[in-house]
Amino acid sequence: MPETSSTPSRRTHNSAAVLDIGPLRSLIAIADHGGFHRAAGSLSLSQSAVSQHVRRLETVIGKPLLERDGRQARFTVAGEALLNEARQIVAAHDRALERLVFAPARQLVVGATEHAGDLILPRILSDLRSLDPDVQVSFRFDRAKALNAMIDRGAVDVAVFVAEADRSAAGSPVGSLPLRWCAAPDFSRAPLDPLPLIAIESPCAIRSTALLILAENGIEATVVADAAYLAGVINAARAGLGVTLLAFSGPPPEGLVELHDLPPAPRIPLNARVSEGADDELTAVVLESFRTALAKAALEPDQLALA
Repeated sequence: MPETSSTPSRRTHNSAAVLDIGPLRSLIAIADHGGFHRAAGSLSLSQSAVSQHVRRLETVIGKPLLERDGRQARFTVAGEALLNEARQIVAAHDRALERLVFAPARQLVVGATEHAGDLILPRILSDLRSLDPDVQVSFRFDRAKALNAMIDRGAVDVAVFVAEADRSAAGSPVGSLPLRWCAAPDFSRAPLDPLPLIAIESPCAIRSTALLILAENGIEATVVADAAYLAGVINAARAGLGVTLLAFSGPPPEGLVELHDLPPAPRIPLNARVSEGADDELTAVVLESFRTALAKAALEPDQLALA
């Protein structure tokens, strides 16, 4: 007597049977638009192409999917079952295609004070593109108050700014930069004259620091030129109008020399903020880049520390 098994037999999967996306779209269109003719129009196909798609699906399933009901086409039980599966398959297919092919490149807007530009730009670009070669990065350099306003409205994703320049804004410390006195190489002044100072217009933490240090050391000073941005300060100093206190690491800006006969200044702290909804992975890379660059600047004050 032949041996029998009590386990029900299972139908063997036919690896050659494939539910193609095109025919599945035609089946969904028939259901959504009420027939072959309208389905063909919605898909920009001929009615015969839609009919052929249905026949291909019926060949795979092995059962009729639609049957005539007068002039209308009505889904069979097998057709209704496949229609339900088709909607899920096509939706999953389209989501995958959107993620893998049509998804836009990741974008990030990085804000920083002008003082840190030379130091952090190369490192940030290198670190971000190591993570994602297609990432689109743009930079916005501005003063602390303006950067914090852009963070609040989502115009900038992550920003680093002089901590003391905008005390109203929260932020996390990321490091600091040295403050150094600079002037044009041929700058000179009469010993009894007030020290001519060039600074960013108020409110400015570095300006306040410069005036405080000079006053504490009994050095009379007068602001002979102020500017809205750092570039104006540097240009005025290059022109020989006076001295300025700058935050930088490495050699002084081109056209200026460091002065060593004025009282030393403390390092200026930098804080960072991240905009709500910004890409967590990208902003984490930017913040680490800032911290690393500033830490290297602290250890190697005579180099730009871009490595």
